[in-house]
Amino acid sequence: MILSRYERMIARRYLLPGKGEAFIFLVAGISLVAVMLGVAALVIVMSVMNGFRAELFDKIVGLNGHAVVQGYNGRLPQWQDALAKTRATPGVTSAIPLIEQPLFASYNGRSEFILVRGMRAQDIRRNSVIGRKVVMGSLQGLEPGSNVIAIGSRLAESLGAVVGSQITIINPQGPATPFGTMLRTVSFTVGAIFEIGVYDYDKAYVIMPIEDAQTLLLLGDNVGMIEVQTNDADKVSQILAPLAEQLQGKAEIRDWRQLNSQLFQALAVERVAMFTVLSIIILVAVFNILSSLIMLVRAKTRDIAILRTMGATRVGLIRIFMVVGTTIGALGVLAGLLLGFIFLFYRQGVVNFVQLVTGQNLWDPSIRYLTELPSKTDPVEITVIALMALIFSFLATLYPAFKAASTDPVQVLRYE
Repeated sequence: MILSRYERMIARRYLLPGKGEAFIFLVAGISLVAVMLGVAALVIVMSVMNGFRAELFDKIVGLNGHAVVQGYNGRLPQWQDALAKTRATPGVTSAIPLIEQPLFASYNGRSEFILVRGMRAQDIRRNSVIGRKVVMGSLQGLEPGSNVIAIGSRLAESLGAVVGSQITIINPQGPATPFGTMLRTVSFTVGAIFEIGVYDYDKAYVIMPIEDAQTLLLLGDNVGMIEVQTNDADKVSQILAPLAEQLQGKAEIRDWRQLNSQLFQALAVERVAMFTVLSIIILVAVFNILSSLIMLVRAKTRDIAILRTMGATRVGLIRIFMVVGTTIGALGVLAGLLLGFIFLFYRQGVVNFVQLVTGQNLWDPSIRYLTELPSKTDPVEITVIALMALIFSFLATLYPAFKAASTDPVQVLRYE
């Protein structure tokens, strides 16, 4: 919006009201702060929600793959043939055999529910989610027949185990005897402790070579599933559709959406709800801009009449008040973006400070899934938030601007 020289001068004066107009300036300042807080809240909340989804997706999918080819009753017969067909499917980048079974672990009189995960030794070391998250020990000792395992950090805390500890894993489905099924107990040495960052995984996962898992679970040469990675997680259903037809009746294919549908659907619904609710803050701020401009028009009625008699056009007055209101909104948006980015940069420090002051645990990993507050800023969303606030601010200027332009100088100067 191009303003003439005198229009710029008047708009500048109206942005900084003179003596006796401090209340108008206060209302305009409150409007700016309200826009700033609304934009900052939207930026922070949407970035944190995006961070939640991204972190959970990276860690869950990084550990469990984009999909699994799962055998019925926990066993995948002729898994070598299924593995070959999976790897031959176009779009599949990785396919590895797995065993996953819930069991119990005991150490020094403490017992915990665990999830045993058997993988080939080279696949364990190649997995970036596990390999980059080892906090104690090393994965090099996890070899077939070594009875060396890696456990999650929360599980290690619960059991009181450290690297080198001998923990006992209990399989309720042991060998059958004339007196019934016996418990099968096997001792394993903790060779590494990892911290993925997802509480449920760190609390339960026990990683061991697949051969040791087969021995522990008395599976022979069988596996439970094949973990599949594709070149596009969003199109995993289409990529694996031909494989599903080939394995029909032998195994079922479940992708990451089906395995974690409730979690990701809840995040999507919460994301939309938070965006809608927090947008109301910006709408309230825009009404503040509207009220401050109406007050400004009322206070400047005589000035507007004089300007009209001096040759100011209606369009010129409309431009002036539009620029005043939009400038307040734009300054609020810029300040809100800056405040939002600063908060996101120091987000974990802010959480720790609030916890220190209040004495409350605001970020319990057992409830929040993740060990730290995540964040991922989406430039498209930030642009949408800024444009939405600017458009709302612009729309709020229309009524006061047209009201000012419709001022009749004859009536005003006659009675004022």
